[in-house]
Amino acid sequence: MTSEQIADDLAARIKSGEYPPHTKLPSKRELADLYSVSDGTIAEVQRKLRERGLTYGVQGAGVYVEGPEE
Repeated sequence: MTSEQIADDLAARIKSGEYPPHTKLPSKRELADLYSVSDGTIAEVQRKLRERGLTYGVQGAGVYVEGPEE
């Protein structure tokens, strides 16, 4: 899978509620294993999701799903 396909899949999972707002996404390693890709590919996926406004990073804690705009 390409980084774009993985980003689309994760975006669909976020929008479906599988990953609710303010919950932590699986780690980079877990996602790399899940999609059978490199950590570098997942880093690109995380960047794409952040650019789409779907996630945010917390230094040293991981990547989380954005909540609704208030």
